[in-house]
Amino acid sequence: MRNVRIRSDTFPLAAPFVIARGSKTAAEVVAVELREGGAVGRGEGVPYARYGESVASVEAQLRAVEAALGAGIARDELAALLPPGAARNAADCALWDLEAKLSGIGVDERIGLAAPSSTATALTVGIDTPERMAQAAAALLGADLIKVKVDADAPDLALTAVRAAAPKARLIVDPNESWTFDLLERMQPLLLALRIEFVEQPLPAGEDEMLDGFAPRVPICADESCHVAGDLERLAGRYGLVNIKLDKTGGLTEALVLLDCARRRGFGVMVGCMICTSLSIAPALRIAAAADYADLDGPLWLKQDRNGGIGLDAGRIIPPPPGFWG
Repeated sequence: MRNVRIRSDTFPLAAPFVIARGSKTAAEVVAVELREGGAVGRGEGVPYARYGESVASVEAQLRAVEAALGAGIARDELAALLPPGAARNAADCALWDLEAKLSGIGVDERIGLAAPSSTATALTVGIDTPERMAQAAAALLGADLIKVKVDADAPDLALTAVRAAAPKARLIVDPNESWTFDLLERMQPLLLALRIEFVEQPLPAGEDEMLDGFAPRVPICADESCHVAGDLERLAGRYGLVNIKLDKTGGLTEALVLLDCARRRGFGVMVGCMICTSLSIAPALRIAAAADYADLDGPLWLKQDRNGGIGLDAGRIIPPPPGFWG
């Protein structure tokens, strides 16, 4: 039998995180801890209101499978009990961690993807006035990759200001579903002129068909439209990249399937995260080992991360020390 612990925690942010659909001042996470044979496996999920989740709903999902987790359920049985989402992510990653510690075979060796010694990550500039966004971008000294959050209110001014403040950085634009197709079309010449790497989820999920026959000047990445491998059929021909987030896939197990299927279908891959702690980032770093882009700066927004978490050096994530996860 395993001892199962489910708990929620709130981690205040150092500054508000502002995107097109609202702002956050704290990261609310739900963690699963499994104890067996002297070993402890941990996993974390971030409830996301956009997908109908809350701390209470995710805790309830986990309580419903608590007995199964305690009885020794295996990872490949989770999908029959929990849908993709934050609850399954927390349980799945806790099982990966527990398996590694009980067997002495690390996750890296088990999946054949080792977390790199350092990973270039996008650093995010949230929505503000163009002047303040430019200041925020200029403050990201050494950042090679910057993600710029925008909405439909004068994104051209915001992007132009950020590019002027960070002339050498690679830029990703993330409207978080706030654009119309007409705006996306009008923005194409400027996106090209500003050397934007790609635009992430400009249109609302569910309006993917608007991209049929569209030839963008810069690639488009699916985020809210892509959760699991089964979504790829619908996205083919509409998006050039997909954003893999473990809180959408329901953990590392499905994330690995999505990664493999995306590559087989010719999609570019970004690995992303919610505003979270390093316990969410540690498993995502395994996907980063095979991704084209990483956007894993969630813990960097916190006033205080979990002990022993990730580090940052010149825009590159330094993974947690051995024993933290996996």
